[in-house]
Amino acid sequence: MADSDTDSAQPMTLSRVVLKSGRDKSVRGRHPRLFAGAIKEIVGRPKDGNVVDVSTNNDEWLARGIINQQAQIAVRLLTWQQDETVDDVFWKQRVHRSVELRQCDPLLRATNARRLIFGESDGLPGVIADDYAGYIVLQLSTLAAVNARAAIVAALVECASPRFIFERSDEERMRYEHIKESSGVLYGEAPTEPVVIIEGGLSFLVDVPHGQKTGFYLDQRENRSRLARYCAGASVLNVFSYTGSFGIYAAASGALRVVNVDSSPDALRAAQANVALLGATSCEQQYVATDAFADLRARRAAGEQYDIVVLDPPKFAHNPEQIDRAARAYKDLNRVGLALVKPGGLLATFSCSGVVDSALFQKILFSAAIEAQRDVQVVERFTQASDHPVLLSYPESEYLKGLLCRVR
Repeated sequence: MADSDTDSAQPMTLSRVVLKSGRDKSVRGRHPRLFAGAIKEIVGRPKDGNVVDVSTNNDEWLARGIINQQAQIAVRLLTWQQDETVDDVFWKQRVHRSVELRQCDPLLRATNARRLIFGESDGLPGVIADDYAGYIVLQLSTLAAVNARAAIVAALVECASPRFIFERSDEERMRYEHIKESSGVLYGEAPTEPVVIIEGGLSFLVDVPHGQKTGFYLDQRENRSRLARYCAGASVLNVFSYTGSFGIYAAASGALRVVNVDSSPDALRAAQANVALLGATSCEQQYVATDAFADLRARRAAGEQYDIVVLDPPKFAHNPEQIDRAARAYKDLNRVGLALVKPGGLLATFSCSGVVDSALFQKILFSAAIEAQRDVQVVERFTQASDHPVLLSYPESEYLKGLLCRVR
């Protein structure tokens, strides 16, 4: 692990990152990421993980953050107050503030599962913390966050009173930071069986140590509830279903049939366990473990159609260089998905690729509709849940977008 200045009082003189002329706009706009290409020179010899000041090439102080000279994002900016020290107290205060905001959020009162920390949106770059009924899954994906691990865990223990904290690496992001993967129990004892969470009056099982991402897609909470209002008496095709949450909401709302499609047999077994928690319903649930694209094409060839089709794929674009490829994948997916919607039925389609913005996603769907020769009306727009807030100075934090469409 790289040396860090965050575990003691700030030194009187920090190394200084000097920006190229005209490259200060994003820093002045409080964007939390400073890319290496904006840097003119570094005054001093900071080690990766050290706190550094950022200034213009005219020596005007702008911000302070943590440097990682091996990464494309060279400085994770943390404060725009020159008198604010970045140390353990700083990290603990940020964690406390983030948790307190969730505790007073009225939209989270009916659930015991929530995102406590959402990275840059909460002033904590590279920190994700999800709470599942007192069992916290922590992801640290920046050098700044990894070096502050002890302070972050201590703060979570103080303000969230967890039973257990488990770290799970975000392998892809850690590669960009050139830091080692890390996982394991950080506090308390691991649960011996899946944890039961409550959401919208429904129960779900979460495999805290082994589930995908941090175990459950909390960002879709309000969207599941909103879509369920349309499901009474419906047939639903739930594609990329994971552990079946959209399908369970549909069944609880009176859907007659739900077909869950996912490539992971383990996820579908978890979906079946979640349906068992729901109890007796009149809804027929089916589970198909296969490639979603191939399955959709086979259903189209067979002439199948459903009242509601849900497309909730994984992230197709991880960076701007992948946008074109992702756009083609989204168009292909939605073109076939549209063909499977009965006339007058609904398509609920999502993208969690942050680099694909809402305007582009709608254009992709328009193109898919033209090729599918279907008339499509947007009925509702979806976004991420309130515990995944969007920071205005960091528009990339608005990553989840969705459209509920009437298909004619």
